[in-house]
Order: sequence, then C-alpha cells, then structure tokens
Amino acid sequence: MDLELKKAFTEMQVNKIETTKKVRILDSQIDILKKSKQRLELTSRELNGLSKNGNVYAAVGRMFVMSSVPEIKDDLKLKQDKLEGVIDSCDKSKEVLQKNMKEQENALRELVDAKKKESK
Repeated sequence: MDLELKKAFTEMQVNKIETTKKVRILDSQIDILKKSKQRLELTSRELNGLSKNGNVYAAVGRMFVMSSVPEIKDDLKLKQDKLEGVIDSCDKSKEVLQKNMKEQENALRELVDAKKKESK
C-alpha cells in the first residue's frame, strides 16, 4: 500500500472518530435543550389557566420571587426563543460536521481512484 494512502486513511479514521464524538455530544445537547423547551412549554400552559391578575412565584436560584403572571409568561417566552436559537445553532453545527466528514470521504475515494489509475 502506498505511504500517501496509508497516511490519508489514518488521518481519515482519526477525523471520523472525532467527528462522531462531536456529533454524539451535539445530539445529547439537542435532546437536553428540547426537554428544557418542553418543560417551559408545559409551565406556560399551566400559567394560561391562572388569572392574569394573580401573583405567582418564580424560582430564582435557591429562592422564590413573587411576580405577576404576564411577567412570568414573557420571561418563559424569552427563554423558549433563546432555546430555539441554541437548538438551531447546534443543528447547523451538526450538519457542518457531517458535511465535512462526507467531503473527506469523497476526497479519500478520489485519491484511491487516482492511485488505482496510476498503478494500471
């Protein structure tokens, strides 16, 4: 086997392992973020059943702060929007990683094909 091919295969293998790890990490982060978003949506639904004039308590660290229902709803909406943005950025990062891995595989295939043609 050609030394250049051997080097390319080992480099590809290392990159594939690293990319796979990064994709798994991104998948787990996306799952966690989706669960957090779902929790916020459930909380928002529960708040819809309360009167708009009432006061509720929001957890802030280890204490609770009394606040109005509309303030809490606005805060939950901001958190949901922020989570959606983070989820989207994680999805885009995952797509970029997968695209780069495919490009590396294609480049390696082209190199192998070129070496086969040279040897004939």
